[in-house]
Amino acid sequence: MLSEPLIATVLVFAIIAFGEWLSIKTRARIPMLLTAMVGFLVLSWTGVFPDDILDKAQFPALGSILIGPAIVHMGTMIPFSLLKQQYKAVFVALGGMVVSAVLILTIVTLVFDYHTAVAGVGPLNGGLIALLITTDSLKEVGRASLVVIPALVVAFQGVLGMPLALNFIRRYARKVQRAIDKGMFTATDQAAAADETQTSEAKPEGPVRSSMTLKLFLVFVAAAIGVALGNITGIHYTLWCLAIGIIGLRLGILEEKSLEKANSFTITMIGVIFAVIGTMADVTPQEVLANLPAIITLLLLGTAGLSLGGYIVSKLVNWDPLKGMPVALTALFGFPGDYLLCEEASRSVARTKQEEHVIFNELLSPMLIGGFTTVTVVSVLIAGVLVNTL
Repeated sequence: MLSEPLIATVLVFAIIAFGEWLSIKTRARIPMLLTAMVGFLVLSWTGVFPDDILDKAQFPALGSILIGPAIVHMGTMIPFSLLKQQYKAVFVALGGMVVSAVLILTIVTLVFDYHTAVAGVGPLNGGLIALLITTDSLKEVGRASLVVIPALVVAFQGVLGMPLALNFIRRYARKVQRAIDKGMFTATDQAAAADETQTSEAKPEGPVRSSMTLKLFLVFVAAAIGVALGNITGIHYTLWCLAIGIIGLRLGILEEKSLEKANSFTITMIGVIFAVIGTMADVTPQEVLANLPAIITLLLLGTAGLSLGGYIVSKLVNWDPLKGMPVALTALFGFPGDYLLCEEASRSVARTKQEEHVIFNELLSPMLIGGFTTVTVVSVLIAGVLVNTL
């Protein structure tokens, strides 16, 4: 029965769905990917899942094909107007990633080796796509035993990052509250971005532009060009896909959040998650235990580096470090964790609904931009560049 592709797919999908349900119930304190990956390992190690369940499911193969379109989509996610408005958040997020990467590449290389350091840098500063880029490259250079490192780093990074970020956000929210009481608080101006979003949404679409199939086709064409350029130039195809997505949005060839507009984002990400789980198919308990010291070191150094970099750059751009450090830490969890943390902090600190609204708006934009900057753009750049040094 398990040889049926659909049944095998549903069984693996059930772990992902349970992880999503648990994440919602715990308000993202238990990341979906952590539940999915650990659940898959436990069920595989105990014999509940057969060794070839992912081969039978065939969905991971589709997920591998969808990586290129997913990265093109990432390039279309952030309008330039919003980046200009929240440029300080971009600098803070970048500062955190730079310090984190320097610490990891220096200390982990000395304590373990360079391959281990590279295995952790991109995934820790980003997530799924950086994980897949790193995993593929480790296999190509004959270091497949290290794939457990980026996989478990991605699985556990939110567990460490979210509580720390929430602590900083709550402390900053209380500062905002005291400023409101003293009449000294000035809300962040978000009107320009809101106006542009409304304007872009109000533009009428012709029959070609409104076709879901053609929107999806353009994303796949862009991804195919990226893959072809990767083969020709030797530069990792993910970097080309990201650049094409950004340029395509700027030129108006691709739409903002292209896969969402084509109603294809959810199935794409499910495919990518299947591909991520597929990287763990051959991992043994012995490999997990052998690499556990490196994983813990990467998580601690990465979190410390993001916090330190966020603190330093916050001072340079005249931000309160309690506002900047959680923006840098969004590299560890991204969306929807950043949104949920803002919601929880504003609700728990505010005394009135109006005050909750003011605090929430003050927190949300920089946190979202920080998360988009790290998870959707820079982590792919870091992973794509560093894997070429292996």
